[in-house]
Amino acid sequence: MSDRSPRRPPAPRRAPADPARVAAYELLRTVTAHDAYANLTLPRLIDRHRLVGRDAALTTELAYGTLRARGTLDEIIGHCVDRVLADVEPAVLDLLRLGTYQALRTRVPMHAAVATTVDLAHSAGSARAAGFVNAVLRRVAQRDWDEWVTELTRGASPTRTLSVRTAHPEWIVAAFAAALGEDLGEAQQALEADNERPRTHLVAWPGRIERDALAADSGGSPGPYSPYAVRMSGGDPADLGAIRDRRAGVQDEGSQLCALALAAAPLDGPDERWLDLCAGPGGKAALLAALAAERGARLTANEIREHRAELVRQVTAPWSVDVRVGDAREIRDGGYDRLLLDAPCTGLGALRRRPEARWRRQAADVAELASLQRDLLAAALRLTRPGGIVAYVTCSPHPVETRDIVAGGDLVDARPLFAAVEHLGRGPTVQLWPHRHGTDAMFCALIRAH
Repeated sequence: MSDRSPRRPPAPRRAPADPARVAAYELLRTVTAHDAYANLTLPRLIDRHRLVGRDAALTTELAYGTLRARGTLDEIIGHCVDRVLADVEPAVLDLLRLGTYQALRTRVPMHAAVATTVDLAHSAGSARAAGFVNAVLRRVAQRDWDEWVTELTRGASPTRTLSVRTAHPEWIVAAFAAALGEDLGEAQQALEADNERPRTHLVAWPGRIERDALAADSGGSPGPYSPYAVRMSGGDPADLGAIRDRRAGVQDEGSQLCALALAAAPLDGPDERWLDLCAGPGGKAALLAALAAERGARLTANEIREHRAELVRQVTAPWSVDVRVGDAREIRDGGYDRLLLDAPCTGLGALRRRPEARWRRQAADVAELASLQRDLLAAALRLTRPGGIVAYVTCSPHPVETRDIVAGGDLVDARPLFAAVEHLGRGPTVQLWPHRHGTDAMFCALIRAH
């Protein structure tokens, strides 16, 4: 009789993690490890994993939601681990973020959020950490989101509480509140709108396709404000024939309204020379080019980076546009009648479309960008003939990037040029908002040159 111990039965084989969660995790890893842009990386991952329909939607929800909520997720996780987060392996921390988001911010049942994340740890090569992941997520699951917010903000200031609740850095909360007259209630609405999945907006290029035809082809609906806007209900705009053959483009309706305001601003004297000073990637330039062509004017588009200038050339190809490459502050030929300055900015107005951006930007970025914005505005006014119009536009509501930059200029009331848009405030500038208008938070000031 053998004295050897009986052989232990083999452990049951784990089912592989589902492809939707694998793709979401791979996106988190790519953004974390390589500073990738989620909106550029996600379509490739969806194609690689052959995800369609509900699976593709699940990947988008899990990945984008986790990226948006990362700051608050990290605070919650930090309360549930026995070490500082900097000592947690980055790949494992991304697993914990994904599991915590599922458990607290989706309809996935708590036990399923934990189990699927443990399965993902095994599939993703972090099997040794599976027990750690399981233990941490079980601690996370002992409270819901609101209970965690309460726990994390005991005795905190209102802006700190709003920061944790809406998963935004506190300096962004303060900036939104300042732009909204220190109304924290409406600031919360604006911040919560950043966490909602935005609809894709299309622009029907004037003279290329009618807006109603584009709405019918895309299955979307006409935008409420711009005569060229369509808001899609779903689907990939790249699948549309009108996009492929450049009869239409993807462009937020708020961006369209800013370009249209410049084109429609009252002007005495000639109206033949238009300039887009910082034109890349070219969406506003294309709309202006189409409008200029209808009126016998000509658009010049300037972009400092060659690769972005090439994008401008591609999108404006249907029209005769002079695309230049160079620093806008060094342009010497002036005398332009209408000039668009779509200034480089923090991009705080489009955080809902760029889920990782709120955690990459720093408060210190604002002062550096504001200095550049002032220099560019000075160049814009120098390049515009007396009596001409400059549109100063940013995709940010931050007061330091908006009203502070244009203070002291000869401002034209922009509100009549946004006539269909409600809730525009006292003027003379216009600030759009996702929660009010369903657009990006675009700012537009019209300035008369002297």
